[in-house]
Amino acid sequence: MARGEIVLGALAPHPPHLVYAENPPQNEPRAECGWEELRWGYERLRRNLAKKDYDVLIVHSPHWRTHVGHHFLGVPHFESLSVDPIFPNLFRFHYTLDVDVGLAEAIHDEAKAAGLVTKMMRNPNFRVDYGTIISCHLTNPAWDKPIVGISSNGAFFYYSDEVGQAEMIALGQATRRAVERSGKRAVLLASNSLSHRHFTEEPEVPEDMTHEHVYHHGQYLWDMRVLDLMRNGKTRQLVDELPDFIEQAVSEAKAGCLTWLLSALDYPEYPAEVHAYGSVIGTGNAIVEWDPASAGVAGGRA
Repeated sequence: MARGEIVLGALAPHPPHLVYAENPPQNEPRAECGWEELRWGYERLRRNLAKKDYDVLIVHSPHWRTHVGHHFLGVPHFESLSVDPIFPNLFRFHYTLDVDVGLAEAIHDEAKAAGLVTKMMRNPNFRVDYGTIISCHLTNPAWDKPIVGISSNGAFFYYSDEVGQAEMIALGQATRRAVERSGKRAVLLASNSLSHRHFTEEPEVPEDMTHEHVYHHGQYLWDMRVLDLMRNGKTRQLVDELPDFIEQAVSEAKAGCLTWLLSALDYPEYPAEVHAYGSVIGTGNAIVEWDPASAGVAGGRA
């Protein structure tokens, strides 16, 4: 069997506003427009991804929070209605998705062998979290590829940022080993925003962009710092600085998605491609791509 590989990794944030503004048939609310910079950034990511031959999307989401261990979707098919608990006026999404259970089990087993606490989620009535759904939809609206869904373990919250970082680094390494042994070609998605301090009220018309801006200049400066490290291939330095970023910018990186992604990519030293940066209700969001093939990294194939 040929060796599997990660063909692309992406920071793929999940504001429900972006799906709302796209007006896909699965979503009940209708929008006029909105958040074009970020939506067009996802379009650029999709164009690049369309050039890739890949088998599966692996997504790590902040909104499937597990108290004990790292959990993996373990049911072949899900179909239900996802309603955002904060923005039910924007996101009521009828989803249907397939899961690569074999690869999910392989990552589970690799992580368990590395000493992490793991669990396969076998409940057929489980409601898949909206972070997973939104990131997968914006990356691949055709839904013609299976996914692997990974929970966000709460070690950052229950212990410390340093403990959380160590957990996610080990999980990323286990993910990479499992993909390579599977023979499959995978795309990895870190479903999180950057800075995450946000407004508590929305305008009467949610897509009125005259109300949209980053919440605080300080968190904007932190976002620019993080993106600069990504664009200059300094991902090991970025992982070292993430605890400060998390504390100072109330970053959603505290969920561990970004650390998991960078670890699974083996800390890219080539420049990331930043497709877009923009604000949603004050939070900082970026669509960022790491493509080993375009960077000329050994083993990376288009």
